[in-house]
Amino acid sequence: MKQTRWVYLFAALFGLGSVLFPTSAHAIPQFSPGNVNFGSVTVGASSVSVTITITHTANDTMFVDKVVSSLPEFVVTIGKLPITVPPHASTTLQVTFRPNVVASFNGTITVFTSVQGESAQGFSFQVAGKGVAAPATYLLSPSAGTLAFGGVLVGSSASQALSLKNTGTGSVTISQVAVSGADFQVAGFSGGTTLGPGQSLSLTVQCAPAAAGSLTGSISVVSTATNSPSTISLSGAGVQPQLSIVPSSVSFGNVTVGVTNSQTMTIQNPGSANLTVTQATLTGTSYTMSGLTLPLSIAPGGSAAFNVAFDPAAANNYPGSVTLVSNAPTSPSSVALSGTGLAQILKLSASPASLSFGSLTTGTSASQSLTLTNTGNSTVSISQVTASGTGFSASGIAVPLSLAAGQSTSLNVVYAPSSTGSGAGSVTVLSNAANSPLVVPLSGSGSATVSHSVTLAWTPSASSYGGFNVYRSSVSGGPYTKVDSSVIPTPSYIDSTVLAGQTYYYVATELDSSGNESGYSSEVSASIP
Repeated sequence: MKQTRWVYLFAALFGLGSVLFPTSAHAIPQFSPGNVNFGSVTVGASSVSVTITITHTANDTMFVDKVVSSLPEFVVTIGKLPITVPPHASTTLQVTFRPNVVASFNGTITVFTSVQGESAQGFSFQVAGKGVAAPATYLLSPSAGTLAFGGVLVGSSASQALSLKNTGTGSVTISQVAVSGADFQVAGFSGGTTLGPGQSLSLTVQCAPAAAGSLTGSISVVSTATNSPSTISLSGAGVQPQLSIVPSSVSFGNVTVGVTNSQTMTIQNPGSANLTVTQATLTGTSYTMSGLTLPLSIAPGGSAAFNVAFDPAAANNYPGSVTLVSNAPTSPSSVALSGTGLAQILKLSASPASLSFGSLTTGTSASQSLTLTNTGNSTVSISQVTASGTGFSASGIAVPLSLAAGQSTSLNVVYAPSSTGSGAGSVTVLSNAANSPLVVPLSGSGSATVSHSVTLAWTPSASSYGGFNVYRSSVSGGPYTKVDSSVIPTPSYIDSTVLAGQTYYYVATELDSSGNESGYSSEVSASIP
């Protein structure tokens, strides 16, 4: 075996690190560049590959048998080994720095070469680099991360703009924009899009609810940004107006011809969106509608009222309807109307049907009340009320006067006979009633004035006396009131101040010659017919 003597030198002389030099013809391969510093490279990224030229300086053939990197972050790329390098020729390899953490890396690349008849020997050069954090790159969705559409009418749609902005320092490639939620759609992205720093991509998001209720969804943006996937929450509500008419049907019942019956109808919106009524149609004769101005807008939970009147022209049945056209899903909405016209009845009745005052003393009077009632089904107009007959008069009613069906009014009838004998008369009422004139018979009689008196007599207590006094009361036992205006000289007295139908109680006193008065006598009574 051939012996070889080794000499150790410091590679620092060449800036190569440790190199072994044999004393044989095996020349030392030369590396250019000798050392490599990759500087700062983003973690997870790869540096630009550096080409290392290996030069064989001897006159024999050299073989590159193996290349070893001391650290996995330094990756060597070389052709198929072994590589034959003729005398004074070169070959190359590439070194790439791929840091996986933020740190400084110092390593060596060792190239093992051999010549014919000798074992492979390793020759090294140094490599260095620094792994640094990737520059911040974010794909910015709306700052709140949400798009809220609020209430959107069912069957319609609402759109909002969405801007995806690259707020980082490097380019961002958007590969996918996906939307979830059946009521949401997104437009403006047709495929892979690259955004430079500060650039934006404008999208349009549409909310088109198919039914009323709460809506949720999201947009997911897949990109090369560090916050991928970026998610934007979507929310909204499908809203819809509703229309309800109260009452659901209207019956006016029996209405007299010439009379108008009015009923109020209410439109309610129990839905979640504004109700708009654009058209109202009334069918059927004798019906009219008022109080409804179109177009009419009613907020959720609100209502509006209008009137429908029935004024039958003849005795008949009258079907009809009110139909409303709106933006409610049940449009058009109809309410049935019905009513019956009744023939007009104009009748005025008096109660009592006649008045009798009996017998009245001439010079006196008596009054009685007379009630007039509309017993028909239509308004009666009273135009005149007169009383006829001697001693009869009517008062307490002002004409013209209208009485609705069933309504009444009263007046006073007075009889004041001025002479004796029977009297007759009437109250005549003129109106538009079918039984006009209404005549109420009156009767009474006048009688002469009747005088009444009471004659009193008594026995004196002595043969001599000074006179007498008479006292009277309407109650037995008194108190008594003196009825004579001066002393009565004889034991008798006529009281002509009594009234018919009354009972009187009398006592008397006796005066002596000196004017002294005795006590009361026994009580007597007298009833006046």
